Amino acid sequence: MTRKRSLVRRSAAVAAAGAAALVLAACGGDGDGSAGHGDHNAPASASASASASASQGQHNAADVAFAKGMIPHHRQAVEMADLAPDRARSAEVRKLAADIKKAQGPEITTLSGWLTSWGEEVPAEGAMDHAMHDMGGMMTAEEMSRLKDASGKAFDTAFMEMMIEHHEGAVEMAKTEQSDGAHGPAKKMAGEIITSQSAEIEQMNQLLGKD
Repeated sequence: MTRKRSLVRRSAAVAAAGAAALVLAACGGDGDGSAGHGDHNAPASASASASASASQGQHNAADVAFAKGMIPHHRQAVEMADLAPDRARSAEVRKLAADIKKAQGPEITTLSGWLTSWGEEVPAEGAMDHAMHDMGGMMTAEEMSRLKDASGKAFDTAFMEMMIEHHEGAVEMAKTEQSDGAHGPAKKMAGEIITSQSAEIEQMNQLLGKD
């Protein structure tokens, strides 16, 4: 029992000494004058601002994959949309193509800006490797050639069938970003892609008479 009491007393003494040291440190910080006080707080404020900036720019591998995948995906959609004014017969298809280009062009710029700010490489224009062909909904070179060679009603049908497949791939990529990504703005863009492209898929299915 005596030994136990002495252990308790020793623990209390250690705790008291620790508390006294903390009080002394606090007093010393306050009594060092304005320069000392500033130095004392500098690391804390620097680390606070660093963590604030980290939370604003926080991203992970899923965000990088989303941006690197969506840029060439969007570029191909814009390339397809650029064919419509001279080839489409339907006014609805021409307007749809214009809407796609208007929405996806600025998103390519935003996605490229994120990659640059993260120190990642932006996919080169026209860079199409085998991995990209495996990306949801991407058209092959042969399919793009077939679309370029079509006109009138045949173009309208081919354009919408290909764009539905293209959009479905983008929606899947966006859903992956929403579940796995960490960058707030990227997840927000993913949500907008899901909403807008799902609506366009529905519109194209109606125009094709599939609904």
